[in-house]
Amino acid sequence: MFAATVPAVSPLVAAWTSGTLTGLGMFAVVGAQSAFILRQGIARAHLSAVLLVCALIDACFIFGSVSGLQALTDWLPGLADAVLWCGVVFLSWYGIQSARRAWRPASGPQADQAAVSSRRAALLSAVGFTLLNPHFWLDMMVLGSIAHGFADDRFGFAAGALTASVLWLMALGLGSRLCAPLFRDPRAWRWLDGGIAAVMFLLAWRLLPF
Repeated sequence: MFAATVPAVSPLVAAWTSGTLTGLGMFAVVGAQSAFILRQGIARAHLSAVLLVCALIDACFIFGSVSGLQALTDWLPGLADAVLWCGVVFLSWYGIQSARRAWRPASGPQADQAAVSSRRAALLSAVGFTLLNPHFWLDMMVLGSIAHGFADDRFGFAAGALTASVLWLMALGLGSRLCAPLFRDPRAWRWLDGGIAAVMFLLAWRLLPF
């Protein structure tokens, strides 16, 4: 009798699989960026463009982290603190705006306009919610550190992490579209804005270094 043999998985595929699973574990959370994407999607305001920008930023920084993002933070030791305080201010400002919309909601069709209606403003907001989030930078450095454990296959790990990012962004986009009919009722917008405000204030508070 001949023993059955199981084809060996190539190191590149193993690195990609590990990167995908690690990325899903790190990205699949409802944070500031996710809340912003959900609001844009529910309002059907430039969702595709926002998702594309977020995916491109993730791609640049995931592969950049594998190439040596840690070296950049070592060269600019004040970068982490600057990003942290910018993040606190940015999240607090958006939390205040969301709280105001929840307290004094727009009525009827105007409720949808609470989302960022200008394409340029929506894209700039997407950049801000990504790059001014200290957790984003921490995630990138962690991914870079893990990737180097795969030596020559580290870019396979990076490709897997990017796959996870794209999957999560697509899930957010699809989820927001499916939820859109629920938000024909202005009261649903109040609940959404109240929830987003709470998330923004909580994230800002957790970033404070004291």
